Amino acid sequence: MSSIKQYIQFVKPYKWKILVTVLVGILKFGIPLLMPLILKYVIDNIINAEDMTDAARIEHLLWLMGGAFVIFLIMRPPIEYFRQYLAQWVGNTILYDVRNKLFDHIQKLSLRFYSQTKTGEIISRVIHDVEQTKNFVVTGLMNIWLDMITILIAIGIMLTMDVGLTIVAVILFPIFGFCVKFFYGRLRELTRERSQSLAEVQGHLHERVQGIPVTRSFALEGYEQGQFDKRNANFLQKALNHTDWNAKTFAVMNTITDLAPLLVIGVAGYLVIQGDVTVGTMAAFAGYMERVYGPLRRLISSSTVLTQSIASIDRVFELMNEKYDITDKESAKQLGRVDGKIDIENVSFKYEDEESEVLRNVSLNVKSGETIAFVGMSGGGKSTLISLIPRFYDVTGGSIKVDGTDIRDVQARSLRDNIGMVLQDNILFSESIAMNIRMGNPDATDEEVVRAAKAANAHDFIQQLSEGYDTTVGERGVKLSGGQKQRIAIARVFLKNPPILIFDEATSALDLESEHIIQEAMERLASDRTTFIVAHRLATITHADRIVHIEDGEIKEAGSHNELMKRKGHYYDLYQVQNLDGA
Repeated sequence: MSSIKQYIQFVKPYKWKILVTVLVGILKFGIPLLMPLILKYVIDNIINAEDMTDAARIEHLLWLMGGAFVIFLIMRPPIEYFRQYLAQWVGNTILYDVRNKLFDHIQKLSLRFYSQTKTGEIISRVIHDVEQTKNFVVTGLMNIWLDMITILIAIGIMLTMDVGLTIVAVILFPIFGFCVKFFYGRLRELTRERSQSLAEVQGHLHERVQGIPVTRSFALEGYEQGQFDKRNANFLQKALNHTDWNAKTFAVMNTITDLAPLLVIGVAGYLVIQGDVTVGTMAAFAGYMERVYGPLRRLISSSTVLTQSIASIDRVFELMNEKYDITDKESAKQLGRVDGKIDIENVSFKYEDEESEVLRNVSLNVKSGETIAFVGMSGGGKSTLISLIPRFYDVTGGSIKVDGTDIRDVQARSLRDNIGMVLQDNILFSESIAMNIRMGNPDATDEEVVRAAKAANAHDFIQQLSEGYDTTVGERGVKLSGGQKQRIAIARVFLKNPPILIFDEATSALDLESEHIIQEAMERLASDRTTFIVAHRLATITHADRIVHIEDGEIKEAGSHNELMKRKGHYYDLYQVQNLDGA
C-alpha cells in the first residue's frame, strides 16, 4: 500500500467533517464571486441606464449596496470563521491520531532498530514530518478542491455573459496543466532530499548536544564545528537546489497567469469598441480573471505545499512501516504472574544474518528463586544472554522457557510484566523523582512510592533534596549522582514487584560506598525472586547460588563461588586477576 493510501486511512473517519468544511468553503469562496456581477450591474444597469433619473439611480444603488453589505458584513464573517475552524480542527485531529499511532509503533520497534537509527531523525519524523502532512488534508483535500470549484463557478458565470471571451480567458489552461506535470514531479524528489538532509542535521545535533561533556573534555569544539558544518552545508545545498527549482516553477506559472488577463483585456477592449459587449461586461470579465487566476496562483502554491507534504508522508510511513523484529504470534497467550523457573535450552543467537554467532548452544536450568551470576570477559555474550530473557531479541536457535512455556508463545508485554531490570546506565526521565519511581507501577500510591524508596535505600537522600519526592531530576537524571540514580532505578523495581530480576552491571560504575549501599538494596530486592546478575566485580556476586562463566558465547563452567574456587578454572583465574582472594 502506498504512503498516500495509508494516510487516507487516518483521514477516512473525518470524511463527513471534511465534506462539511468544503461545503462551507464553497460559500466562503462563492460570495466574493458576486463582486464582478455587482460591478457589471452598477455600470450597465445603474450608471448607464438612460431611462432612469439621478434620484432613481441613487435609490437603486443604495438598495443594491444594502443587500451587498448584508451578505458581506453579516453572512460572510461566521462562514469564514467556521470554515477556518473546521479545516484546522480536522487537520490537527488527524495529526493527533498519526502521532499517537507513530508513538505506539516506535515503542514496539526492536533495540536493533534503535542501535542503527539516530534519535534525532526519529524525532524529526514524528514532529516535523507529521506536522507537514497536515497540509495534505487542509490544502490537498480542502483548499485545492475549493479553488477548483471557485474556478468552475467563475467560468460558468463568464459563459453566461460571453462565450467567446470565456474561451480567451481559459485558452492558456492546457499549457498551465503541462507545466504543472513537468515541474512538480522533480519538485517532490527535491523536497524529499531536503527533508532527509534536515533530519540528518537534527540527528547529528541531538547526538552532539547529549555529548557536550565529551566535546569539552577533549577540546573538540573546532573538530565538532567542522563535522556539523558538513551536514549543515549538505542541507544548505539541498535547500538551494529545491529553492532553484521552485523559483523556476513560480516564474513559469506566474508568467502564464499574468498573460491570460492581458489577453482578455485586449480582446474585451476591442469588442467594446466594436459595440459587441458592454463596458460592464468588460469590467466584470476583468474582475473574474482575478477570481479565476487568483485560485490558479494559489493552486501553484498549493501544489508546492502539497508536494512537500507528500514527501513528508513518505518519510512518516517509511518509519511507520518499519517491521518489528519481535512480534506476538496470533495464538500468543497472556502470561500471568510466574513462579520464575527458567530453562535456557541450546540457545544460539546472532544479531545479523551475515554475522557470526554471539551465543552457541547455551543451556541453563534455573530454579524459581535462584540467583544466577554471569561473569566473563567483555564481549563474551553475558549481556546478550540476559537481553533474550525479556525478549528484546529472539533466539536464532534453541528456546527459552518460563515456567515451562516458550516465551515466543506468550505476549511479549505480559512476559515483561514479570521482569524487573536494573542496568549500568538507568535512564531517568526529566520529571520528578516520584514519577520516575512510579515507572514501576503508574497507579501506585504515595505511600507505596515511599515504601519502595526506603527498601532501595533511597528515602534518606530524597528527603534531603530541595523538594523531596517532587524534585525534578533533569534530562536522563543529570542532577543526581550515579549511586542516587541506581537507587531510584531499584526503587521502581521494588514498586513493580516482579518475580524475575535482571541486574546488568548495576554497580560497576559506582564508588565503594555507593556500591555497598546499592548492593544491600539489591540483595533485599532479590530475596525470593529468580535473579540474574551480570557483574565484573566478582566480590559483588560471591553470594549467588550459581556463578556461570561465559566466554566466546559458550558456558565454560558453572557452580557456587566455593566450588569454582576449588576447581581453579576460568573463574578462579579471573578472581586472582582482581586480587579478591585476599592472598
